[in-house]
Amino acid sequence: MPTSNNEINFDRHSPLAYRMAPMTLSDFAGQRHILSEGKLLWRMIKADRLSSIILFGPPGTGKTSIARIIANSTEAPFSQLNAVTSGVADIKRVISDTGNSLLNPSGRTVLFIDEIHRFNKAQQDALLPSVEDGSIILIGATTENPYFQVNKALISRSTVFQLYPLEDDDVHTILERALNDKERGLGYLLLNVTAEALDFFAQRAGGDARIALNGLELAALTTKPDSEGVIAIDLEAAMDSMQEKVALYDSTGEAHYDTVSAMIKSMRGSDPQAAIHYLARSLRGGEDINFIGRRLAIAASEEVGMANPQVLSIVVSAWQAAQMVGMPEAQIILSQAVILIATSPKSNASYLAINRAMDDLDNKDIGEIPFYLRNAPVEGMKDLGYSLGYEYSHDWPEAISSQEFLPEKLRGVQYYLPSDRGHEQTVSKWMAEVEKLRKAEQRKKRTEGADND
Repeated sequence: MPTSNNEINFDRHSPLAYRMAPMTLSDFAGQRHILSEGKLLWRMIKADRLSSIILFGPPGTGKTSIARIIANSTEAPFSQLNAVTSGVADIKRVISDTGNSLLNPSGRTVLFIDEIHRFNKAQQDALLPSVEDGSIILIGATTENPYFQVNKALISRSTVFQLYPLEDDDVHTILERALNDKERGLGYLLLNVTAEALDFFAQRAGGDARIALNGLELAALTTKPDSEGVIAIDLEAAMDSMQEKVALYDSTGEAHYDTVSAMIKSMRGSDPQAAIHYLARSLRGGEDINFIGRRLAIAASEEVGMANPQVLSIVVSAWQAAQMVGMPEAQIILSQAVILIATSPKSNASYLAINRAMDDLDNKDIGEIPFYLRNAPVEGMKDLGYSLGYEYSHDWPEAISSQEFLPEKLRGVQYYLPSDRGHEQTVSKWMAEVEKLRKAEQRKKRTEGADND
């Protein structure tokens, strides 16, 4: 086993996942995008030229393991805090020890803070001066997106590395090492683990090496050996030793937004298969039905709109029905709504129309509402011109008068531009017909006015 002045000791009573934590870069499995030879973090660790870094990603993907590797490779003193149990006093103690030339001639300390997102602003601010001058080399680990949870000042002084769920092959590698390692792993036992069982451990772990190792250890320690002392772990034993597959989802965190965002984009892209997949992920993660319903109602207008105007009322009905029924049956109703949106013809013309109108309000001289369109609830208001000259549309052929309705300064502006998809084909033809009839009535009105003159 590699040794160093910062070595972390353990015995066989420690959990397997803790014992099998990699101690060197060559032991680490996965995260090749940052730890393959030549990549930035690999270079920093190899050269012991660390600067402050923040590691974020799901549990069991290697954040603490990377900190241990750094602890075993750096010449600088290494200190560790957990944001759940530590406070400003602990931070100040580390800073004070770092500045003590007798205790620390190098004048710098590598400080690993697990769950750094749990530090409040004052606690994070206490780190800033020392991180700024380089006396504290911060390694922050978090399962939350640091751009939302960590002070911008700390972010700007650190390099952020994102870790992803491990691939099944990487989890396989970790499991096989545990089976073969006689010192830290389970190699001291006579184990016979089937390929199907290993596949199950890797797949059920959901990219979390800790879950896979915990399942393997439980199976190894609770399965009775045969007459020859061999512990046989087949698929059934593996299934009995693993918890249900963990959903990588936090209904209040980043996955909450990422998953629903993926569902919306899949519906927009007319892919019902993907949309249903992301709906399932959000529901399995415990997402609030009302949150999903709100997003579906928005999508019904923003993505489908007038191309299939019935979709909005159907989706709202589905949302209400899902609320009344509750889970698990509500998932059937929401599934129907998602499929309806995904398979409908698409138009964002309504969305663009209101955006254009709002933009004009912010950036243009929009003029006054024409007096003939204004209400005159009091008789005297007509003397001021209110409602005078209004043409009641139903008094005209086809209920189309000669009247213009936009303020004079906006005449000719087009906010709503229907597409040629779905019901908007009909809408587009009707709008063209309305414009033709209105122009005809305007010409007729001008001709009658000229005759009266």
